Amino acid sequence: MLEKEAAITDKSLPPTPRPSHERALEPLSAPELYIHEGLIPKPVSTTLPEVRVTQGLERTFEALEPTPTGYDPPIVLGNEHKMSIRRTRKRYILIILVSIILIVALAAGLGKGLHKGTAGRLDLKAPSSDPPWTPFNVSTPLPKSNVKPTDWRGRSIYQVITDRFGPPGTELPPCDTAKRQYCGGTWQGLIDRLGYIKNMGFTAVWISPVTAQMDTAEGQAYHGYWQQNLYALNPRFGSNGDLQALSSALHARDMYLMLDVVANHYGWAGNSSTVAYKGLVPFNDVKYFHSYCPITRDDYLSNQTAVEQCWLGNSIVSLPDVNTENLFVIETYNNWIKSLVTVFGVDGLRIDTVKHVQKSFWPGFQSAAGVFTLGEVFDGDAAYTCPYQQQLEGLLNYPLYYPMIRAFQGSDGDMSSLSSAISTIQRACRDPTMLGTFSENHDNARFLSHTNDLHLNMNVITFTILSGGIPIIYQGQEQGFSGGNDPANREALWTSSFPTKTALYSLIASVNQIRNHEVFSFPNYLTSPTSVIYTDEHDIALRKGHIVSLFSNIGVNGTAYNVTLTRHGFTANQTVVEILSCKNSTIDRQGDLHVAVKQGLPQVSNFHVPG
Repeated sequence: MLEKEAAITDKSLPPTPRPSHERALEPLSAPELYIHEGLIPKPVSTTLPEVRVTQGLERTFEALEPTPTGYDPPIVLGNEHKMSIRRTRKRYILIILVSIILIVALAAGLGKGLHKGTAGRLDLKAPSSDPPWTPFNVSTPLPKSNVKPTDWRGRSIYQVITDRFGPPGTELPPCDTAKRQYCGGTWQGLIDRLGYIKNMGFTAVWISPVTAQMDTAEGQAYHGYWQQNLYALNPRFGSNGDLQALSSALHARDMYLMLDVVANHYGWAGNSSTVAYKGLVPFNDVKYFHSYCPITRDDYLSNQTAVEQCWLGNSIVSLPDVNTENLFVIETYNNWIKSLVTVFGVDGLRIDTVKHVQKSFWPGFQSAAGVFTLGEVFDGDAAYTCPYQQQLEGLLNYPLYYPMIRAFQGSDGDMSSLSSAISTIQRACRDPTMLGTFSENHDNARFLSHTNDLHLNMNVITFTILSGGIPIIYQGQEQGFSGGNDPANREALWTSSFPTKTALYSLIASVNQIRNHEVFSFPNYLTSPTSVIYTDEHDIALRKGHIVSLFSNIGVNGTAYNVTLTRHGFTANQTVVEILSCKNSTIDRQGDLHVAVKQGLPQVSNFHVPG
């Protein structure tokens, strides 16, 4: 995604191209009105039945015309006139009854769901409850999640691209990321290997979007960001029952399920002038989308309206931008997300392209979901990103991601900027403990594409888990995958054969265990701030709760050296243990903690627990 951080404020990193799910295109046609019946949109007329009464009234007045003599003598009516009057009375009664029926129907039935559109015309509004379609054909929803948003502070998340994690069974097919095609991962394949994730100490799994997708000349929608139908799941990954089974399997292991969802756009195989809106469910009309305009580099600097209302995509894959100001769209999305969360027992949501939707949309969406939300605001400027935490409970911590990667890429990394970023985020964000801390994901090049130094990677991973917030590790980090930008960073995990004795797998398991122990033993750990207690050219030391961590960018070939820490929170003569090496040390009489750094490995110290 070529956005403000990567394109402008972060020139020290290699430019990050927009992922294939975010690009731009051409103008739209005029809107028409459609109504939804079931899952199939059908055109209907919005003209009310026309009641023609003029003929009857004319006949009445003809029958009662005054005589031409200039005065009104007593009227003596014949049988024909009497019949005319009776017919007229019946017509009056019929007119009154039809009028009453129409008024009552508009108020209590037909009128439900109508509102005046922005252009002053009638526009279909979603009903306030029980939409006319039946989303997700399942016999029994799963038990509603009772997980509070703040419960996510204590979780450690493993991010999965469903198609690239694991196929069902034992056969492991080849996967060429350059082809951008489905490789065979499914929800059942994930269920079969939850032990692989659990044994690394993870307590939550974030999976890629689950909705029905489209395929294009630029590749297949294995990633999940080219949705076509909100109310159908992607059959490539399995059935509704399979997704429910995944949710149940996670909960049986005391793990949370996080779904990735998209509200900003749909996908279309072609440029914007070719979009067949009738096939986009449930927003099956051009009126539910913004008119085409491309987002420019300058827009990211100074035109937030364009960022929110213009299109991502390209001439091969256009991404029709949903008009999230439309009341029908708002209520439909809210009904949908409530249903999705309820039916599949979802505990949290990762929300894609948050900054491309107006801020006012998100509080209602979050409230309807009723679970924790972690928004993607793809921007490294804390002053821009942090205000979104007024609308959503959590955000991906891009303001920390960029300085973290710069700091650990090599011995010339900038530790000072990393320290400053931590302080800035604590001031700018409403609650830094609810931010998702990550060092790799499906939109950014893997860390080992910048350097092949394993020990620098170990520092980054340890920092990701212990620096504060909710740690997120992307599938393949534990196996040292090194893919660059999309699609190279979306490797099939099964090509590693799922080993569990590798250095990075073991490191993640150990560091997650350290954090999980602290969460369990000291509840205040989760809300305690992260303090930077030391920095120099090559090192940064953090304290959070009872854990003191020292990180280095000197690398595997660096010479050994010592760092003396003073603001560690331990007391003189207290015994502490360096957990990764299981070596004890003692705070000296002056209260100093002396840390020996060898080969640039991270150091994690805690007070010694007897026995």
